[in-house]
Amino acid sequence: MSTLPSSAQVVIIGGGVMGASTAYHLALRGMRDVVLLESQSFFGQGATGKCAGGIRYQFSTAINIRLSQISLPMLDRFEDETGQFIDLRYPGYMLLATTEENIAEFKRNIELQHSLGVPTEWLSQDEVRRRAPQIVADDVLAATFHGGDGLADPNGVVAGYINAGRRLGVRAYNDAPVTGIEVQDGRVVAVNTPLGRVACQTVVNAAGPWAGVIGEMAGVSIPIVPVRRQMVVTTPLPELDPEFPFVIDFDRSLYFHRKGDGLLTGMSNPHQPVGFDESIDDDWELTHLEAAVGRLPLLANAGLQSHWAGLYEVTPDAHPIIGHVPALEGFIVVAGFSGHGFMHGPVAGLLVSEMILDGQAHTLDISELAYERFAAGRLVHEYNVI
Repeated sequence: MSTLPSSAQVVIIGGGVMGASTAYHLALRGMRDVVLLESQSFFGQGATGKCAGGIRYQFSTAINIRLSQISLPMLDRFEDETGQFIDLRYPGYMLLATTEENIAEFKRNIELQHSLGVPTEWLSQDEVRRRAPQIVADDVLAATFHGGDGLADPNGVVAGYINAGRRLGVRAYNDAPVTGIEVQDGRVVAVNTPLGRVACQTVVNAAGPWAGVIGEMAGVSIPIVPVRRQMVVTTPLPELDPEFPFVIDFDRSLYFHRKGDGLLTGMSNPHQPVGFDESIDDDWELTHLEAAVGRLPLLANAGLQSHWAGLYEVTPDAHPIIGHVPALEGFIVVAGFSGHGFMHGPVAGLLVSEMILDGQAHTLDISELAYERFAAGRLVHEYNVI
């Protein structure tokens, strides 16, 4: 069993993409005295490792679009920067509108995206049929498509940041669950684990769906809750178009994209209760697969290769918290991305490193993502949540 150092300048809790990115970007700037703690036996096996791997510019708020505009180019440079292959590819995202409400909201979204330089296309029903002929589009009124949206390997991104961070001096530990956070005179002073106590000046809460639990240990309330989501990967589907895009049947939160020689598909349960249960809901999987075959009939030809459940980390406005908790000095949260955290992991870690090293984030103004927005009633709602 590893023994932790007795002290560090920064302790990062959570070894998914947020924690790994933060550790790497701190080390890249010269801060070597960083300890990263992951409760599981492997890094990135929590929410990050169980996500669909999508990366996109198609959001409904300016802050999420701007996060993508910095983060996705960081993924483009990732292999050159870290030496890690991340299977980056750009089939594009196609968001299907099947209701008049979808149409109205998509038109607002595309106007915003265009104003920020994202060249999203508006597709008619005929264009949807032409670009994705294998889906049933009888009820599709229109769609949006952006060819710069795509996919990357979440495990590769985490491994790349962990390994590159370690080469720069980051000390990263597995099987190191946090059991307590010591607070003294309004500031954090140490983190406790079964491997030992680490005195520190700064704690970064990058615990994803467990961020609220970590907050409780420090005596602060973090408005982030876990919600189960599950997905399926099929056996090979040789008849699937090689250029098949990442298709989202938006009103049903149903989605598909190529995964190896098969297809990955998921559908969010709108009635899923809050909780840490990561077992597979067989009834919901059946509901999901019936809807999926209805939209993409060739799925009926496939077998089940794998299936799993994971957790979204959800805030009241489906936007993350990135910043200090004012009531507790030295305590920073980077969590609550509500299903689209993987793609924003690179920029989020960069921004947190700036907060620690420079006193504030400066690559992007993220004041509207501050912890204080909830008490002040300054919520910024994201429509494009799957």
